[in-house]
Amino acid sequence: MPDAFPTPHWYALPLLILGAAGFSAAWLLLALALGSQCAWLAPLAALDMVLLQRLSRWPGGIRRACWALLMTALVVVLANFLIIAGQIGRSFGLRPWESALQIGPGYAWLLAGLANSRFDLLLYAASLLLAAWLGLSDRRRGPSIR
Repeated sequence: MPDAFPTPHWYALPLLILGAAGFSAAWLLLALALGSQCAWLAPLAALDMVLLQRLSRWPGGIRRACWALLMTALVVVLANFLIIAGQIGRSFGLRPWESALQIGPGYAWLLAGLANSRFDLLLYAASLLLAAWLGLSDRRRGPSIR
């Protein structure tokens, strides 16, 4: 008989952190290639964080919703910071991670305010709501007819 409330495996949190770092890196590469913020990736980041939690059998509820919300926010902030560092670093001949060590949080905040439009901010907020909503839901598949 399957457990009604499965506990997440030991690798659930490292998988979530690795997924957030990987998604941020992919977002950075796509944004630098296209020359825009690519804010439309934020809802996909929320879906990815919830999918990684479901793959590691993290039970739905407040805890999963909070972790999905936190990791989605981390992906959005990290991707924006790295995109800004990449754009600044490009003009100085630096790589994004080299430039990220040189710029301060105040300067990055100023540039993020200039680079993101209201629609981008709306997409970021929608992605946070999507992560929380999908993290709370715990829909299970119905019984198979086989």
